Amino acid sequence: MLLADLARASREIAATSSRTEKSALLAALFRRTSPDEAPLVVTYLAGRLPQRRTGLGWAALKSPPPPAGSPALTVAEVDAALEAVAALSGKGAGAARTRLAGELLGAATAEEQRFLTGLITGEVRQGALDAAAVEGLAEATGADAADVRRAVMLGGSLGAVARALLTDGPAALAAFRLDVGRPVLPMLAQTAKDVDEALDRLGPCAVEEKLDGIRVQVHRDGDEVRVFTRTLDEITARLPEVVAAARELTARRAVLDGEVIALDPAGRPRRFQDIAGRVGSRLDVAGARDRLPLFPVFFDLLSVDGRDLLDLSVRERGAELARVAAGPHRVRRAVVEDPDDPQQRAAAREFAALTLERGHEGVVVKALDSAYGAGRRGASWLKVKPVHTLDLVVLAAEWGHGRRTGRLSNLHLGARRPDGTFAMLGKTFKGLTDALLAWQTERLRALAVAEEPWGVRVRPELVVEIAFDGVQRSSRYPEGVTLRFARVVRYREDKRASEADTVATVRALGGGRD
Repeated sequence: MLLADLARASREIAATSSRTEKSALLAALFRRTSPDEAPLVVTYLAGRLPQRRTGLGWAALKSPPPPAGSPALTVAEVDAALEAVAALSGKGAGAARTRLAGELLGAATAEEQRFLTGLITGEVRQGALDAAAVEGLAEATGADAADVRRAVMLGGSLGAVARALLTDGPAALAAFRLDVGRPVLPMLAQTAKDVDEALDRLGPCAVEEKLDGIRVQVHRDGDEVRVFTRTLDEITARLPEVVAAARELTARRAVLDGEVIALDPAGRPRRFQDIAGRVGSRLDVAGARDRLPLFPVFFDLLSVDGRDLLDLSVRERGAELARVAAGPHRVRRAVVEDPDDPQQRAAAREFAALTLERGHEGVVVKALDSAYGAGRRGASWLKVKPVHTLDLVVLAAEWGHGRRTGRLSNLHLGARRPDGTFAMLGKTFKGLTDALLAWQTERLRALAVAEEPWGVRVRPELVVEIAFDGVQRSSRYPEGVTLRFARVVRYREDKRASEADTVATVRALGGGRD
């Protein structure tokens, strides 16, 4: 398949908000896709790279060569080129990456260059792509959309399911089932404003601690234990504590969903960044374990001793989990059988308040009658946690890609220092509507003091309210802190830059230099 076909499809998909139309465009594309190309096509359309990191940044992409006059570049050739870039390391790797990126962009047409740049920088966003791709794949192959969706959940990869369907048709879906040793995509939660809203939406439910750790899926088959992340990467060798805990289960074969956390001497949770650093460490695992022991907490059981539990209710899976895992390794939960009972509702609020006092980030409320929707952000799980906001100053903005081409999108955010200057805390393009994108593009261009190939630097005057999930250390930014999951709430033109939040305020929320 030519990259031009994919770039055109991406542009057309981004241009429509209709899920039906997105699905139809994807179905047409899949009919022209060979089975071997399917995983790559799906990955690119979702705005991801199989290589994940290539080492390419704006410096290598900001001055592309003149575009090719006609399309000739194939999807497979792009993958091979990016694989070569990602493999570079050591002295001279930066210059070599820039050279290879220039060769790749030089073989691409103008539209292909825009698509490639967005793909490499993570700016390809087309909205509900995975859901529309499932429906498009079903339409292209004559399969039932529900069967395709379940196969993706259990197979862990839309690309793998697409390859199988395009090779063998709907009969291929039977091979995708829950097997010990093969990870499945985790179920995710939607958001509720508070516990009362969650109770009103769900009815009878379980209220569980929301732990700020690393999501893990643990597979035990006798003495063999394998541990996977939420992105299905295997990390077994890095987490001997989790392996040991899994071997203490009363079941010989099981698949569990949970979180890995670390506790301080007082039993309170350590910071997410400390845990992430430990989980990410591949060297001297024994030493890392001594310095920061981790503790697995399980909140769901997906399979036990050959029985698939995905279609059982939260109530039933909870009972099985209690039978299989010891109390310290099970998440705390409060069951609300009747949300209309004032005492039960008050107890749920109290449980949430105590969870926050223990240092956790909130609660997850789960409908008692709900099944496990692997890979889905289901409406039957609702997370409730305090939302932090800061008033920060826009220091610069980067040009967008895809449907945001021609608009200033990614904002550089700054907090106020004691001397009146601003320290950059990070970037975000999340939370921006089309109307807000148009407004901020006009406003920021008026404030621009310098235009760069990547965007504009602006006078530090415009204040924006930013919601975020927490503060963590970061060596990338001058004050050693950055925001987790930052997103735009609104612009505060009623505030002067001198009224923006300070670096000290940010540090008081956590993180910073130790």
